[in-house]
Amino acid sequence: MLRVAEQYAGSDTGRQRRANEDSLLARSPLFVVADGMGGAQAGEVASRIAVESFQQGLGEASHPELELAELARAANARIHELSHENAEQAGMGTTLTAVYVGEQEVAIAHVGDSRAYCLRDGQLLRLTDDHSLVDELLRQGRLTPEEAVEHPQRSVITRALGPEGMVEVDTRSFRARAGDVYLLCSDGLTTMIGEEEIAATLLAHQRLRDAGEALIAAANQAGGRDNITVVLLRLEEVQPGAAPPIEDGATMVGVPVVSVPQQPADGATGTYPSLAAAAALGSAPPPRSTRRAPRVAAPAASQPRRRRRIRHAGALAFTLVVLGLLGAGAYLALQSVYFIATNNRGLVTMFEGLPYRLPGNLDLYSSRYVSGVSASTLTPEKRRTLLDHSLRSEGDAAALIRSLELEQLE
Repeated sequence: MLRVAEQYAGSDTGRQRRANEDSLLARSPLFVVADGMGGAQAGEVASRIAVESFQQGLGEASHPELELAELARAANARIHELSHENAEQAGMGTTLTAVYVGEQEVAIAHVGDSRAYCLRDGQLLRLTDDHSLVDELLRQGRLTPEEAVEHPQRSVITRALGPEGMVEVDTRSFRARAGDVYLLCSDGLTTMIGEEEIAATLLAHQRLRDAGEALIAAANQAGGRDNITVVLLRLEEVQPGAAPPIEDGATMVGVPVVSVPQQPADGATGTYPSLAAAAALGSAPPPRSTRRAPRVAAPAASQPRRRRRIRHAGALAFTLVVLGLLGAGAYLALQSVYFIATNNRGLVTMFEGLPYRLPGNLDLYSSRYVSGVSASTLTPEKRRTLLDHSLRSEGDAAALIRSLELEQLE
């Protein structure tokens, strides 16, 4: 059984764009990158709608490919409808690359020219085909890879969510392996640095956080002509029923944009011997007899001790139930409150949970959405309005950030 052992997600405006039209979702086992397009900041709206369509996850995910495609088509319908209702958002669209990690396979849904890769055994494997004019010409043999790099229409995509009422979604599944590293990225990365450099960067850094930061820095150093979004995840093998990894939420300074799950403590995934193995070791329980032994009353002196043991066991069970209910209530509370602060790059970010850190560097919050707005560009009044760590509902926090990105915040 496979699960995500480590993850990183980051997005950068780049050096030549004023706003970030990329959006991402990194909530194991589902990861999404969307690169919006359209004037008057409509691209930001389109990519956000795409990501929001995946926020509820896949449920049981009995058919991940079909469910990913269905969510993508639902996002397409919402974007297409909104683009016809609002003249400022006419023609908006977005790419989409979504990855779902199952027990043995990774399922992918893809539209546009954002990409998914797998780093395995030192080799970088591309898992998606670009829906772009240049890639179509490459597949037809009408362009060489060298010509494609400098083609004047290399940014023209042939398929996206939003422009048409119906969209064809590419889906596929791959047999995954422990140790695989998967990369989702917008074309702001792949148009700036080549696949050989991407592979070398991933191989040069053991921690995904360091690798992701290095990829974004390399794209910016190469020119940063577009927004750059990078999502990385590493898989590990676990025993069925093992406890999920403990998530270390993002902090506001000096850590990744999203939480990085840590390895479980040693012994958390122990296995238990079968009855046959126990019998071979001489510790198997005695076989049950088909005849019932006669009931014998316990000695009188043992009755009070038995009653005390029963009372103690009952009290312990009650205490465990109460603690479980309190823990469940605390968990639900953390999932229902949000606040706005800045991440390690100074970008205005919506966090889920409470703005506190417990002893042992256990954060009670994680990043939910990263805007393309740097806090350094805000007026003092806006900084006081947004970055006061006030607890808000999800809708209130999202509306404030949306107003900020659309330059409508009073």
